[in-house]
Amino acid sequence: MSDKRDNKIIPPKVPKGGNYQLWVILITIAVIMGVMYFTSTNNLKEKDENELKAMIESRDVRSIILIKDKEYVEVTLNSNALQNAKYKEDIQGPMGQNNAGPHYKVKVISVDNFDRKYNEWISKIPESDRPEYRSETRIDYIGHFFSWGFLFLLLFGFWMLMRRMTGGGGPGGQIFNIGKSKAALFDAENKVKITFEDVAGLEEAKEEIREIVEFLKNPSKFTKLGGKIPKGALLVGPPGTGKTLLAKAVAGEAAVPFFSLSGSDFVEMFVGVGAARVRDLFKQAKEKAPCIVFIDEIDAIGRSRGRGQMPGANDERENTLNSLLVEMDGFATDSGVIILAATNRPDVLDSALLRPGRFDRQISIDKPDIVGREAIFKVHLKPIKLDSSVDIKKLSAQTPGFAGAEIANVCNEAALIAARRDKKAVDMQDFQDAIDRVIGGLEKKTKIISPEEKKIVAYHEAGHAVAGWFLEHADPLVKVSIVPRGVAALGYAQYLPKEQFLYQTEQLLDEMCMTFGGRAAEDLIFGKISTGALSDLERITKMAYSMVTVYGMNAEIGNMSFYDSKASDYAFQKPYSDATAQRIDQEVKKIIDSCYKRTKDLLSKHREHLEVIAKELLEKEILFQSDLERLIGKRPFDKLTTYQQFTNGSGEKKEEKVEVPPAPEVLPVSEEPKTENP
Repeated sequence: MSDKRDNKIIPPKVPKGGNYQLWVILITIAVIMGVMYFTSTNNLKEKDENELKAMIESRDVRSIILIKDKEYVEVTLNSNALQNAKYKEDIQGPMGQNNAGPHYKVKVISVDNFDRKYNEWISKIPESDRPEYRSETRIDYIGHFFSWGFLFLLLFGFWMLMRRMTGGGGPGGQIFNIGKSKAALFDAENKVKITFEDVAGLEEAKEEIREIVEFLKNPSKFTKLGGKIPKGALLVGPPGTGKTLLAKAVAGEAAVPFFSLSGSDFVEMFVGVGAARVRDLFKQAKEKAPCIVFIDEIDAIGRSRGRGQMPGANDERENTLNSLLVEMDGFATDSGVIILAATNRPDVLDSALLRPGRFDRQISIDKPDIVGREAIFKVHLKPIKLDSSVDIKKLSAQTPGFAGAEIANVCNEAALIAARRDKKAVDMQDFQDAIDRVIGGLEKKTKIISPEEKKIVAYHEAGHAVAGWFLEHADPLVKVSIVPRGVAALGYAQYLPKEQFLYQTEQLLDEMCMTFGGRAAEDLIFGKISTGALSDLERITKMAYSMVTVYGMNAEIGNMSFYDSKASDYAFQKPYSDATAQRIDQEVKKIIDSCYKRTKDLLSKHREHLEVIAKELLEKEILFQSDLERLIGKRPFDKLTTYQQFTNGSGEKKEEKVEVPPAPEVLPVSEEPKTENP
């Protein structure tokens, strides 16, 4: 599975407009502070009546204004008094000296009483030297502004809080809007650019999805014969295989509205929120019908009901699932809404969710085979400048078990490695190094290993190589390395497995013997064993128990399988008795002991070959299949590899060996790539 990617870096979109609410608040506060600060009356220094009388008698006052409703007077000094040093500190304003006035404020007890006193003060002063005197009645604009303005400011703040709570104020919002659906809508205005051409390796799944899109575009084509449009399709597959990408392609191809959301979007700590969001989602979808709703990771809300629940408990996830079941196919269900869902854990989903009428189709999206991997490589290699040495067929053969996401990672790593080496194009060596990087991890060039440990690792990996070389059903080895990689891998071996789905008993036993090659080589050469075979022993033990308890490949236990695919996560009871468990342990130990003895006998027979390969590994650190053929001869079994069969099928001439490193061997039980490392 893959998607087309551009080399252009698209800058993030800047939202239109700014945070104007914050600016409004700041400007309002600034205006209030400015009015308070620059209002002259509030900044005037107060004097008493005796000081005012002295100023009048000194001929320093130019005018006196009596404010009747406030019961104070404003005093303005004349030009001569402004030059007097005793007034300079008092008349200093916020922007410098206040020459215009007023300069002082005098509180009065009674307006009539002040008139009488003022007439007494000026009675002995010549009329030409008397200050100007008048009375006024003023409206208190500042008081009105603060009384009403504060109320409006409070209302504005409350409006801002409500807007934030209802989803318009960024993080922390949506308190009153918590029951609304979080689905992203893709329609004609914001159409997804990914199409089915960008999806490779899933031809059968694309056909199923194309038909669903066609249902909505041209429903009469299918309904004229009496058929009904399916209500839902479930995309099932391992992680990285392209389920979400396929849904994006549906959004890009469909000419109908497309709602996309995750299963976790329904999960909330508040009771009833998940069910409310489900109802709101389908309400929006019905208004836009015909449309498609895509729920990614539906196992977040679709788990089987009653699993792991305490008696009498109220499970919010179950309420959400019940609401989803009713909306998908309930008593009053409307048509025109098709549900797509994706999960990599179909085993945990509720059976009521999987029944026809809700999810009519289950589309399996598995890891691609060699043909599918070739198609995926072609898509991901389009934006990369390739050297003529790059063979896409070889790359697809070297990556068994790889999903689309891992193939995309290999292509990207190869381009980065080539750029780091200042190359003008990406060649085959870069892809080989990228595959090594993805499988084994980063190469530890600075890791200090003692000569004794390096020798143990060399013989360990040589044991894997020799054992696999002389076992008929083992996968052919193409590369063995003792270069440290990853966290704890001191060495690893890579194999080229066949593309197969069924394994016989002989094949599993040969795989176990090949995996035992490292431990057996250490025991044979040094007479001691190390902890380097941890991953080998873990894999061997799992395979042996699977043969006995899962696949029924043991004569003593018989054709019985104790594996339950629908077992609960909290199953504390074994499906067999203690006596059977003891017999299982005994049979597993017999299988493991016989495989170890067989491997040790095989390495004893080919000890010379083991020594040659180990010494060559200590010298070169990396050996390919051609090196093994040069050192110990060709493999004694005439069996074509998958790559050779693939190239023969396409009419190309083949070589007898593939010298480039493939992916590691496939684990028969889980069919996932593994690496051999001590």
